[in-house]
Amino acid sequence: MTDTVGEAPASGPGFDGAASRRLLARLRDVMAGSGSGQERLDKIVSLIAVEMGADVCSAYVMRAGEVLELFSTYGLNQTAVHNTRLRVGEGIVGDIAGHARPIALDNAPSHPSFAYRPETGEDPFLSLAGVPILRGGKVRGVLVIQHKDRRRYTEEEVETLQTIAMVVAELVAQGELVNPQEVSSTGDPALLPARLSGTSLAGGLSMGLAVIHRPQLTIRQMVAEDAESELVRLNAAIATMHSAIDDLLAAAALAGLGEPKDILETYRMFAEDRGWLSRIREAIRMGLTAEAAVQQVQNDTRARMSHLTDPYIRERLLDLEDLTNRLLQHLAGRKSEADGGTLPDDIVLVARSMGPAELLDYDQRRLRAVVLEDGSPSSHVCIVARALNIPVVQANDALNRIESLDPVIVDGDHGQVFVRPAEDIQMAFAESVALRTRKEQIYAEIRALPSVTRDGVPISIQLNCGLLIDLPHLKASGAEGIGLYRTEIPFMVRSSYPDVKAQTDLYARILDEAGDKPVVFRTLDVGGDKMLPYIASGEEENPALGWRAIRIGLDHPSLLRQQLRSLLRAAAGRPLSVMFPMIAEVAEFDAAKRLLDLELKRLEQQGVEPPSRLRVGTMIEVPSLLWQLPALLARVDFLSVGSNDLTQYIFASDRGNPRTASRYDPLAPAMLCLLRRLVEACNDAGVPVSICGEMAGRPLDAMALLGIGFRSLSMSPPSVGPVKTMLRSLDVAALRQYMAGLYQKGDHSLRDKLRSFAKDHGVLI
Repeated sequence: MTDTVGEAPASGPGFDGAASRRLLARLRDVMAGSGSGQERLDKIVSLIAVEMGADVCSAYVMRAGEVLELFSTYGLNQTAVHNTRLRVGEGIVGDIAGHARPIALDNAPSHPSFAYRPETGEDPFLSLAGVPILRGGKVRGVLVIQHKDRRRYTEEEVETLQTIAMVVAELVAQGELVNPQEVSSTGDPALLPARLSGTSLAGGLSMGLAVIHRPQLTIRQMVAEDAESELVRLNAAIATMHSAIDDLLAAAALAGLGEPKDILETYRMFAEDRGWLSRIREAIRMGLTAEAAVQQVQNDTRARMSHLTDPYIRERLLDLEDLTNRLLQHLAGRKSEADGGTLPDDIVLVARSMGPAELLDYDQRRLRAVVLEDGSPSSHVCIVARALNIPVVQANDALNRIESLDPVIVDGDHGQVFVRPAEDIQMAFAESVALRTRKEQIYAEIRALPSVTRDGVPISIQLNCGLLIDLPHLKASGAEGIGLYRTEIPFMVRSSYPDVKAQTDLYARILDEAGDKPVVFRTLDVGGDKMLPYIASGEEENPALGWRAIRIGLDHPSLLRQQLRSLLRAAAGRPLSVMFPMIAEVAEFDAAKRLLDLELKRLEQQGVEPPSRLRVGTMIEVPSLLWQLPALLARVDFLSVGSNDLTQYIFASDRGNPRTASRYDPLAPAMLCLLRRLVEACNDAGVPVSICGEMAGRPLDAMALLGIGFRSLSMSPPSVGPVKTMLRSLDVAALRQYMAGLYQKGDHSLRDKLRSFAKDHGVLI
């Protein structure tokens, strides 16, 4: 944290924990006293300078346009107050605000961000320590101390400044220094309709009234009078919070979702984290109230972690913010805002971010959609929302553009949010909902009907799943089984690798829930964009082509063997299908199969009942495997095409790059020609082949796959109805005849031609 040039003397003597507590007590008196906000701020900076032995103490406050204005100072020229301004990122003060983290320097003028302001008269001051003034996750200003001498600032001094900054943040939040609307508003667009373009995190279309999810409480008292009584309050609140989380996990409302512990287990572990709780207790011993201590620890954690981009760390930070808000609610003796009886019947939640437990706090019968400023498709809250069939859109600036109880339309299919929609938008929404309702009625009517084309060709429709909460869709959708169970998702939400017993229990429950319907388990497919926190992979220039899936399993055979052992034990007398991902050559399949054989032998030696039938297959994702098909087909019981990865590898087009993701179409002649040859080879060898990528779930793409010769499609639950409707209106023989003349075309895509065929032949897509 400290920038040093050569040797610098240590900080001045005498500033210890007792001095910090004395300073906080005096600040409490200032905050409780009379006077305007400006007068109290002037007293605060003078008090800090005197108590900390600083030559200068200054407070900068954020104004509109991300400008930091010097609002009060002790030691600099008073004429600079309200005249000196710095933009965020400008100077050391602007650097502190821009990165939302403290800086401590023993030679400030040598810092590359140093910006000289002659009107302040700060020439004689060499050392500087500054901290951001944070509230609600946003920077509201900067607090700075300076010394003439060269000195190192201790961690205790910096932490004390951070605590004091929380007091100043409350002063700013009260609107006594700057009108809050000045910073948050750039005009008066509140009454106008608005359309926010964002990213779809969960599909669907819904309308409701905005409920702003702001769980953070305003902390009125920052400094404690009795640390011991604050510790007692904290311990009581922690116990109550733990009990409430346990009640949430066991709530009857969750029964329809299956066991939610895959998602919430890590959250529960955070609630008992000793490091987190000990930091809060230490802050109380320094003189803060329990509420202020909880908030300080969260502010510090957010400042240290907010610049990190690792998805797992970001998800943990969201969990920790959720817990902070819950603990503050329990300390205040308040119920969650989700318990309020005044909430509308149709709720559209708008939040900066949310944890999965926060979402489940709301009445699922009234919850229509979610709009997040910060979210990703793999975040825990989105996984739970998709299981509940709730559309989610990530939209920047949502909290500034949406007011409480605004009418909001959320189009999760196209990543759009319509705020205070005009009449024509509402009419279009009503038509879309009516059309969707009619389609859902059709899907419900055909649910129990066989998946057979118009000319009598049977098609197997199966599901892609990854959590226990997905399994109720198996019965509801009328699917014949689970063509792809992604075993990695429960691994991704844990902080440590689950042992054999935990895995065995999970896989047994999946088989129990599926009943007599088949399940294909794909072994651990992590790496790339799905890293596990407990497997260090290091930075990779191209993770999609790097250390992932079966490559990790073969390099860490104990991990793969434990998973295979768990699967074999879970089946115990029942059929089991195991599929290896990302196989690039037959030798890799053989190596993985040898590990499975070792576990089978181990099972036999221990006298444990084996599966009644064991089928072993592999994913077709890596193109190199297509040139070893004869050798591969002699070894496998089935194959499944992962069209997402296969497409990006065939076209050398990163599907995560927006510049290239849509450049190539999977309905291009090259892709369809390749898939047709694969199907023909599998048919000749008598090996079943299915497809489980996104192509299988899109009606037009699925139609093309049936024309190629696929007879087994695996897809997400919402796709079952549309695809089944399509295939029951399709004459496959006519399609095959039509497609025979397309494979050698030089077109970029055959999509338009296939769409024309569907229109001309009455195929419902």
